[in-house]
Amino acid sequence: MGLVLHPTRDVTEVVGIIERWATRHHKTLMVRAEDQHRVPSCVEPVPEHEVATRSNALISIGGDGTMLGALRSAVLDPKPVLGVHLGRLGFLVEIEPPELPEALSRLLSKEFTVESHACLACDVCGDDIVAFNDIALVRQPGSGFVNATLAVDGQQYGYYRCDAVVVSTPIGSTAYSYAAGGPLVSPAADSVVITPSAPMAGISRSVVLSPDEKIRLELEPDSSAVVVEMDGLVFRDAATEGAVDISYRRNAGLVVRFDPLRYQERNQLKMSLLDLPFLPEQLRELLPKELIRRTQQELPPPC
Repeated sequence: MGLVLHPTRDVTEVVGIIERWATRHHKTLMVRAEDQHRVPSCVEPVPEHEVATRSNALISIGGDGTMLGALRSAVLDPKPVLGVHLGRLGFLVEIEPPELPEALSRLLSKEFTVESHACLACDVCGDDIVAFNDIALVRQPGSGFVNATLAVDGQQYGYYRCDAVVVSTPIGSTAYSYAAGGPLVSPAADSVVITPSAPMAGISRSVVLSPDEKIRLELEPDSSAVVVEMDGLVFRDAATEGAVDISYRRNAGLVVRFDPLRYQERNQLKMSLLDLPFLPEQLRELLPKELIRRTQQELPPPC
């Protein structure tokens, strides 16, 4: 099993649970060499590109960003990814740390379902990247607007003059695209959503396209310097010319699900909380005390 760790959060206790379980079941754990100092010595450090290729499954420890990184790392040979929640909201992850021992045993006995996810395969000025949530062209602060034309299957569709253009998958529709006013798309749907953020002219509403249509966004000569973001990570900084070609790739990522119905119910609750004008500490005051105590339970002791 390969471990994919959140870059900054303390993962010591969660990794300890996994390490003890792996020892009892005679399973090998791997982690990228750069994270060797964050895990027990029995976890094998390997080059980053080998974590996914040499593993039968990946365990993502963090939030949605960590989960997306795990999915991207295995895009050439998709492996089941189990998400352990250490983030803030987490729409992709399903398992909380106290549930981990049982989840690992169910993973070993194959008592789970696999949720298939598509990605966006993108050619950014000749460089190939993939994005499971979205790819975005974002203006640099203070430098004007993103001015870009949209072509679909080679036909000119229109143009954008806005702060950002966000192209998202169905699972990415709850992220940047949603924040920019885009629609929520069912994870079961095959579609691509293009949403402008703070449009000043041109296309001002979300466009929903077929997964079989090829998308091309090309910067106009009068565009400001543009940052290209992939799943929220900066891929290219201060681009002033060029084009992004985007196609939809089905079955590019595999996510482990133990209780799909409970997972959907949790996400519905999380989506409803996003629209409430409260800070996290204010929300805690509204929750029943019994629920707060349950969410504050300590991790189980070593078995």
